[in-house]
Amino acid sequence: MNLYSPALLTALLVAPVFSIAETQETSLEAPGPNSPDEPLARQMSVAKAVDFIDRASLHWQRSRECVTCHTNGAYLMARGQLQADTAPHISVRKFFEQYVDGWAKKKPEPQGIVVTAAALAMDDATSGKLTDTTRAAFDEAWKIQRADGSWDWLKCGWGPFESDDHYGVTLAAIAASKAPGNYAQTGQAAAGLAKLRSYLENHPAELPHQKAMMLWLEGVLPKWVNHDDRQRWQEELLGLQLPDGGWATAGLGDWKRNDGSAQTLNKADGYGTGFVVFALRKSGLPSSHSAIRRGINWLKTHQRESGRWFTRSPYKDGRHYISHAGTVFALLALAECGELK
Repeated sequence: MNLYSPALLTALLVAPVFSIAETQETSLEAPGPNSPDEPLARQMSVAKAVDFIDRASLHWQRSRECVTCHTNGAYLMARGQLQADTAPHISVRKFFEQYVDGWAKKKPEPQGIVVTAAALAMDDATSGKLTDTTRAAFDEAWKIQRADGSWDWLKCGWGPFESDDHYGVTLAAIAASKAPGNYAQTGQAAAGLAKLRSYLENHPAELPHQKAMMLWLEGVLPKWVNHDDRQRWQEELLGLQLPDGGWATAGLGDWKRNDGSAQTLNKADGYGTGFVVFALRKSGLPSSHSAIRRGINWLKTHQRESGRWFTRSPYKDGRHYISHAGTVFALLALAECGELK
């Protein structure tokens, strides 16, 4: 599946990367705006979806010089699983490594450290080798973990990623457990995970998005979720499925829009559908389940011409960056159901 010209592939693969600025020079052209008015694609294309997330992530790190949950963080968690040209993936990975190296002079906020460590660990899981960079990133995360097991997470109302501590706890638990080389059994990791489990026991999931995160976690650490909770959370998420087969991101939380306008609860979107299908599959719901089949059909028929799955921001209209994560989870959901063709 060749998405790029030979000249660009050569430049991406052989260019030495010594600084964030040099890494940015390898970026592809930025994708167009995330618009609700973009037409639907006539036929689903995995190649276009991968091209979109490649462009979005490379442009983000070139223009923002940081790691974020909704774009390059989500990207690195999944890109290694996708069968496509490796050059953009290599470039984003190098950016993450340089980003961690830069912490010797200036560290990001706690959520930036945790998301970086988590994305690196999930990327390592696809190669089967834990890197020194991933270990170093987690070392920093464990150092600033609070006594109750959580981190001082950004709570600016940007659901679902930057609105509560629960997301960071579940994400870190999933990633540390997936890290290769028995990382979860090492001293710092084992102690950190014990604190994470204590936090989750003392702060049960309340929002549907939190429950979906717990279902994803259950697929990695089954002993952390009991059978009754799993069944109840599955049923709750299934109950939120819309008549057209998809899910609405806004229906997974209680997030408020910055202008006080109503959330879009009756219209399915890429992140809501992709993430819920992915979480339900991770919790053991079979791909043959009627709700899963309807969700997959929604994904197959609602990709946009650019390759993305549009998702309206639950906080503010305009840039809708959650469409980037929505496209990543749409691909992951398709992969979990054997539909990534």
